[in-house]
Amino acid sequence: MEINTGNTAWLLLSSALVLLMTPGLALFYGGLNRSKGALNMMMMSFSSIGLISVLWVIYGFTLAFGTNDSAGANNIIGSFSQYFGTGTTWIGEEWMVAGAGTGIPTYAFMVFQMMFAVITVALISGAVSDRLKFGGWVLFALGWFTLVYVPVAHWVWGGGWIGAKLGALDFAGGTAVHINAGAAALGLILVLGKRIGWPREVMKPHNVPFVALGAGLLWFGWFGFNAGSELTVDSVTAVAFVNTQVATAAAVLGWIIVEWLRDGKPTLVGASSGAVAGLVAITPACGFIAPLPAVVLGIIAGAVCALAVGLKYKLGYDDSLDVVGVHFVGGWIGSLAIGFFATSQVNAVAARESLFYGGGVDQLWRQFVGSAVVTLYSLVIAVVLALILKAVKLLRVDNDTEVSGIDVGEHAESAYDFSPTTGSGGAFAMAGINPAAGTEGKAPVSEKVSG
Repeated sequence: MEINTGNTAWLLLSSALVLLMTPGLALFYGGLNRSKGALNMMMMSFSSIGLISVLWVIYGFTLAFGTNDSAGANNIIGSFSQYFGTGTTWIGEEWMVAGAGTGIPTYAFMVFQMMFAVITVALISGAVSDRLKFGGWVLFALGWFTLVYVPVAHWVWGGGWIGAKLGALDFAGGTAVHINAGAAALGLILVLGKRIGWPREVMKPHNVPFVALGAGLLWFGWFGFNAGSELTVDSVTAVAFVNTQVATAAAVLGWIIVEWLRDGKPTLVGASSGAVAGLVAITPACGFIAPLPAVVLGIIAGAVCALAVGLKYKLGYDDSLDVVGVHFVGGWIGSLAIGFFATSQVNAVAARESLFYGGGVDQLWRQFVGSAVVTLYSLVIAVVLALILKAVKLLRVDNDTEVSGIDVGEHAESAYDFSPTTGSGGAFAMAGINPAAGTEGKAPVSEKVSG
């Protein structure tokens, strides 16, 4: 194999950009959360990096993208042996796309897709903040990754029935990532239940600058997510890059306009959430549509998602950080947009012209069916996994832990240290309280525990 150094360098850089998105997500979710659960929220993202990376090498990649069966490609699941974690024969193998050589080592493609799997699982965590046991989260992540993400990735991208047979398009993960994770989040929270005090108590973001920083890191990393999905460096890569920027920018405007008209004031949390909504919506369509339709898509996604996050109050499900309202709804908008705006003038893979390019509804119904099947499958499996965890008492923390703070209860640490920094005793001394009283002879508490 002759390695194409340009393509390979771009894909490895894109892989690093996609990995950066998960710490960005941790900051985004952590800032949106209340302070007493911020670290638990961030820990879910970082644990996803650890768990899913290992599982992907062992069996995830071969089951999602292996094709060495007798038919050339399985409709439901990939190969159990082709890229198994102990294999070395494919170290120097070239990854083939639709029979065409890219000059990319299979290992480079494997690690790129690994980062997709990592962040897809992490996305789910935003719906369950403050009340899900960390051990339950790890077990849920393991089960959902194995039973849902891996087969869905195969169906959409690995030669499975949604991409190869149905002909539904998903350039970078609208169906396989965002609809998939959003449906799982909904299924999990329906079993998990509401936070204590929701919706009567106001549960505001505790650190808005974290939210904006996290959104900025997501925006930056998303160029690797979307433009990197072309795998090679060509005109489609450039279109996907441009569309990612303009759709996201338009979604920021769409969200804050709705917020301004509805509430009288635009907010930084709204602008940050709008950016994420735009990134989600453009993901499946970025390599199939032109920039002007991308702007239209972004404005629609920002406005609709701004309205959709309010559905949880009307329907009664506690989606803590609006995973359903942003990722599930935004993913659906982006997937269906392919049926309206995709054209072979941008990408020859879009062989069926969309509705606005004279192709009728042929591509539109394919997008709908693919997205609907992934929605139903992910939702059902998530509910089943959550019910199993509930039955063995591994799902939800007790009420005292939830009220006092899941950070200390589950991880023995907290985000902020409010103890006095001088020997004067600070506010305690002013109140006539000696914080050291009664501690003589006792073992010191871990320095991670504070607040």
